[in-house]
Formats: sequence, C-alpha cells, structure tokens
Amino acid sequence: MEYLPSLQQEFDEHKPSLFELLAEQQLSDLLPPSLRYLLAVATHRHPRYLLRILNSYDEIYALLSLIVERYYLRTFGGSFTENFYSLKRERVLRTKNGEIPRAQVGAAGPVREALKLHSTDIWRNLIVMVGIPYLKRKLDEGYDIHAAPHASLVASSGPRYNPSDDLPVNPSLRQRIFFYYKWFLRNVYPSVNAAYYFSVLAFNLAYLFDNTKYSSPFLWLIGTRIRRLGIADHRAIAAVLDPKPGPSTGRSQRPGGGLLGLLSPQNLHTQLLTSLRYFLPASIFALKFLEWWHASDFSRQLARKATEVLDLPAPIVAGLTSPAERRKSSIQDEKEKAKKQVEQEKKSAAGDLKPALKPPRRHQPPISATSYLPIYTVSLPPADPSSANTCPVCMGPLVNPTACQTGYVFCYVCIFHWLNGEHQRQLDFMTGEGAGAPWEEEITGDDEETKKSPSGDDSEESPQKRSGKWESGKGRCPVTGRRVLGGTDGLRRVLV
Repeated sequence: MEYLPSLQQEFDEHKPSLFELLAEQQLSDLLPPSLRYLLAVATHRHPRYLLRILNSYDEIYALLSLIVERYYLRTFGGSFTENFYSLKRERVLRTKNGEIPRAQVGAAGPVREALKLHSTDIWRNLIVMVGIPYLKRKLDEGYDIHAAPHASLVASSGPRYNPSDDLPVNPSLRQRIFFYYKWFLRNVYPSVNAAYYFSVLAFNLAYLFDNTKYSSPFLWLIGTRIRRLGIADHRAIAAVLDPKPGPSTGRSQRPGGGLLGLLSPQNLHTQLLTSLRYFLPASIFALKFLEWWHASDFSRQLARKATEVLDLPAPIVAGLTSPAERRKSSIQDEKEKAKKQVEQEKKSAAGDLKPALKPPRRHQPPISATSYLPIYTVSLPPADPSSANTCPVCMGPLVNPTACQTGYVFCYVCIFHWLNGEHQRQLDFMTGEGAGAPWEEEITGDDEETKKSPSGDDSEESPQKRSGKWESGKGRCPVTGRRVLGGTDGLRRVLV
C-alpha cells in the first residue's frame, strides 16, 4: 500500500507504511500478556517468592518498561519494539509541510541531530508508550470487575448488581473516591473508550492516504512522528554500540582491563539493556521452532528410534524368593495343613471336639478416590451351575438381564434402582435396618465391631453410624464399586 502516497506526491522512503506500524503495535501489545503467562507458570513452582510479583504485575511491568523504553529512546531514537522493525521517533519541524527533502539528502547527519528527541520529548513519549497503556489496562480491569456485570443486568432488565454500592450517609474520603470511580466506569468510560478507538481508526486511515504525518492521536499531541532508520541513524547507532578508542583513550590498559570494564556496574546495565535487541528475535525463533517440533512427526520418530536401540535389562526386585524356595515352602504348608486336618478329624471322631464352623467369607470393600470412604458392594454368587443365572444384587433368578459397563449382568430393576441409590438393599444397609440379612456377613472394617447395649448384649450399629462412614454405591457397579459413566443410560440389555 506504499504506492498510494506516491500517486499524490513524491515518494518518501523514510515514511513507514501503516502495516509496519500495526505489526509493531501488535508485537508491543503481545509482550505484557506473554510475560504475565510465563510469570504465572513460574509462580506455580515458586509461589513463596513470585506470588507478590504476580499480584503487582502491572505496576512492576510499567516500571521496567519505563527503564527499558527510556534507554532505547535515548540510545536508538525509538522504542524497544520499534527498534526491532528499524523504526525511530523524531520531532516534526515547524516548517511548511514539515519536510526538508534537500537537506536530508545533502546533510543527513545534521538533520538527524536537529530532529533528534530532546529530554522533554523523551518524557512525553514515555507517557504515551508507558503511562497511557498502563492506565488503560487498569481501567479495563476495573470495568470488568465493577461495571460489566452491572451493565449486563441492566440490559436484561434484571436487579441491580450490588445495592451496597450506594454512597453511605457519612462517607469517608476513600469511600467517596471509590464511589465516583465506579460511577465513572459505568457511565463515562464506555464513551471514552469508544472515542479512543474511533480516533485511532481515523488517524490510521488518514495516515494510510497521506493526509497526516501522525499514525496516532497521541503522537499528534506531543508533536512526534515515526520514521524509518536512515544511513546516518545506522552509523550513529554503530558508533554507540562499538565505540572506538580516541586519542585520549588510546593509552595502554592493564591486563584484564577490558573484561573488568565490561563487568563494571555502569557497563553491565548498558550491556543488559542492549542485549534485549537480540533476545526478542531469538525468543521468536525458539517459539516457532518448538511449535514446529511438537507439530511435526520428526520428534516422535526420533524418540522411537532412540528407544529401539536401548537394550534394557530385566528389572530386579529385591525381596522376592526364588521359585525353588517358594515351591518348597508351599509343599511344607500343604503338609502342615493336611496334618492339622487329620488331627482335627481324629478329635472330632473321638468326640473330644465339635466340628469347627467355617467362618463366613469376608472381603475388603473398595475405597472412594474422592471421599476416601468404603463403598458398599455385593459379592458374586458361588461358581456352580445352579447359580449361573443368579442376580448378585437380589440373589434371585435374572429377570430382564442387563449388562453394566464393568461386564457384570444384573436384573434390570435391580441395577436401575442401584445406580439411582434407591435399592432396598442399599437403604437397609445405610440405615442399619438390614441386620441379619445374608449380605451383612460380607461387611468388614468398622462394621465388624458392633456396639454393646447398656445391658451387655450385643446389638447392631445405630442407624446414623454408616451414613458418614460408608458410601451406598449410588452411581457405581454393585460388584466392583467402579463409577458407571452416564448412569442408567450406560446400561445395555442382554438378549438371551
């Protein structure tokens, strides 16, 4: 689009196009959120040291930006991001059209010194580059907190956002200031924000068609415009970055004086700020390289080939017995069991001891990963042909068989009520009314120890004991205790 101004008058090679200025502005706007994101990631690992910095990020960034931008304006004539695009800022002359094309061609050095920013111009530009963005960020944040919810409720004809926002009877100075601040955000700031963007758009269009020399209304207020770096600018910058020793500095230095001079506090500050010119393109290149690396298949192929070459030995676990010793110990255990069984049979045959009753089979309930409470589950029927078509919940024949996501089959009514937490077996267990039921023998843990009544007789638990110590199994498989995704919608009928 640079040909548009050349159609009206002579082409100006030092005038940057609007798209260069927009690209520079986008890069400048991306720096604060990018640094905030990196700081937030680092704060997760070291919150003790970085949490306060993150909470005061806007103020700290404005202070650091003030230092960096002031150095770049004094040294390179432009901001940090403008120097990346080979742009600079210069004063506008009080001449006709503000241009001196013949002098710029014949005496580029003196013209550069005449148009160079003075100390007052530098501070004006710092207000535009640092102060106004900081103020706008704070106003946008305040609008999102205090005004945006109120505006949405008013637009929907709803109630007020916070009736306590009214000014109290005897307000203090702080309350009065805060009240008028919120009033400004709700009533005035939307119009000011719209005027800000409309003025920027108007100056951009006027700059595109060469009707003004300023790409922003704030540059017009301070009398500064943005230009491309010329030959004289590059020579001046090279002279600043690579100073040559003059006659007064040509005397011999002591060994190591050059290195010590670079590490001195005066030069270290300059070297650190100057190195930012190379850090920005290097970080962009590293970001693009990482983006390509994770998006391409090259990294996965490289990792696969690296693992194929490795010949890892078998893992060695300490504390395991050898197969021979394990076999020997199992044989001895079987012999001892057989010996005890023979002795028990002899005693029972002689009438000395009654046959011992086999204790009921118990199992450990699964533990919930969220509440850390045991989950009430049921055990499978015994593995015999007669109980092949038995429902584990109601212990009766399967009626309308329905498969759960875990693979177990139940009656449709049983599994439907179990997932909703409405099965009578669950309710009896949680209220303690299921005493003496066959499934109560499966409970272990806290329920193995029953309370004793004041009279000394054993009695069952109180109805309120299991409510806070067990989960009823609602929404879970009755056998495994695993959560069923989708609830009753995840059940599937079994065609027999």
